[in-house]
Amino acid sequence: MSASNGADALAARCRALEARWHREIPISAEMGVGVAGFDGTTLQVHAALAPNVNVHGTVFGGSLFSVAALCGWGQVYLQLQQQGLDASILFVGGSIRCLAPARDDMQADCIWTADAGNALATLPEAGRCRVHLSVAVDSGRARAAEFEGEYALRLTPAQKSS
Repeated sequence: MSASNGADALAARCRALEARWHREIPISAEMGVGVAGFDGTTLQVHAALAPNVNVHGTVFGGSLFSVAALCGWGQVYLQLQQQGLDASILFVGGSIRCLAPARDDMQADCIWTADAGNALATLPEAGRCRVHLSVAVDSGRARAAEFEGEYALRLTPAQKSS
């Protein structure tokens, strides 16, 4: 596959991810959540300030959590796509530490780690696995939050039989 075909495939997967969010989790569209970029390892997700603002004029903490959780979920989705695996993804838990008021649009970054890759590598044989991911959320020039999330994966019935 040429570099441009690879980039086209990544871009198509990102568009499919964003469309899936907006279709299956309608509030993600209302929040202005979208894919900003993906290079195969790092997923960048953006969200606008305006639909996520609280009474203090900063981003609502629940929006920070939601954007971070979606970023981690999206990273798992894209990694499954790259591996040619079909699995359900369930967000099973997470924690967030808010570090500074977010006064601008948000950008969440999730890097696929070796530990996450090792966990995913067990999926074809075991039929299920859990992946732990970290997400950093920035707003303007400040780190607004750090998030840790856990995602449970289970192969779809069609994938199990192949």
